[in-house]
Amino acid sequence: MPANRPVFRDDHEMLRTQVERFVAQEILPFYMQWEDMGVTPRALWRKAGANGLLNCAVPAPWGQGGDFGHSAVVLETIARANCLGIGFSIHSDMVAPYILNLGTRQQKDRWLPRMTSGECIGAIAMTEPDAGSDLKAIRTRARRERSHYVLSGAKTFITNGANADLAIVMASTTPELGARGLSLFVVERGMSGFSSGPPLRKIGQHAQDTCELFFNDVQVPLDNRLGEENAAFEHVSKELAQERLAIALRAAASLEGMIDSTAAYVKQRKAFGRRIVDFQNARFKLADAIAQTSMLRVFLDDCLAKHLRAELDPTTAAIAKLNATEMQGKILDDLLQMFGGYGYMADYGIGRAWTDARALRILGGTSEIMLDIIGKRI
Repeated sequence: MPANRPVFRDDHEMLRTQVERFVAQEILPFYMQWEDMGVTPRALWRKAGANGLLNCAVPAPWGQGGDFGHSAVVLETIARANCLGIGFSIHSDMVAPYILNLGTRQQKDRWLPRMTSGECIGAIAMTEPDAGSDLKAIRTRARRERSHYVLSGAKTFITNGANADLAIVMASTTPELGARGLSLFVVERGMSGFSSGPPLRKIGQHAQDTCELFFNDVQVPLDNRLGEENAAFEHVSKELAQERLAIALRAAASLEGMIDSTAAYVKQRKAFGRRIVDFQNARFKLADAIAQTSMLRVFLDDCLAKHLRAELDPTTAAIAKLNATEMQGKILDDLLQMFGGYGYMADYGIGRAWTDARALRILGGTSEIMLDIIGKRI
């Protein structure tokens, strides 16, 4: 990672030092245990809240009062430490902004301070077994009855799903309108008919609890609708640029961390009496990785600067996510190869990074969706 990144101010760098300390003390010593458990303990969220790591970009009195640069510091530092299974970014950079930008004053007062403290964990529930990016295929229904909506359906692949105290759920309120008849609701833990399935078995990011959510005639108060009825498509579209930038930043930071780890490994590992780094192929592979990621870092920092000025457009965000996640996958494969058989062992960080990274080319819109968005600019 470049030592000097002009996009970050002194207060951002001060936070980075704090987050690095938090990761070293509160995450890394226990991370493999959480991988085996398939969930991150709720106590970590409360510690993160107490250390100012949640809702960094949410203004006072609801959040930490910073900007997305502070959020970027948190998500990058955690990703660089090879801990992509920590779900803070979903909570702070995806769930909280919906409440901040769409919620009433009462809704913000009700949910955001508890999310900032880590007492309340947030999830976002849009994907269904038969509907991902195709919003018009959503089958979850919300029928209005006097003082509430009756919500029925199921969501899958929900990050933070098992821990979630609240979930922002997309449901169809006017089915005949397709994607233009969708609305957003905040469904809270303890509502009758709301339940979660067991953690889903994944090939990576095992410490991140991911599950199905079920809604069996859940009575959702009118006060829990987020934004306007039948306006979810427009609401979601406004948040996608930040979500995709967050994914791109996580991918790049993870990759940079693993390049450093691999460089350290090939300097001490020997084959045929020589260090791996002394073979030209290894040096060239690492040199190519450094060259590509250096170019990516400049572009992503420019995207971050634009976003801090509220100038990042959806197409550029799609380019950032596509480039970062595809580059991450390809280079990590080359890096893993340098570890030989050890690269395939679960106890080595490179293997975990390789499997964890695969999800980033899918969530937030697949690479194919990104190409479609970019192609529309032609």
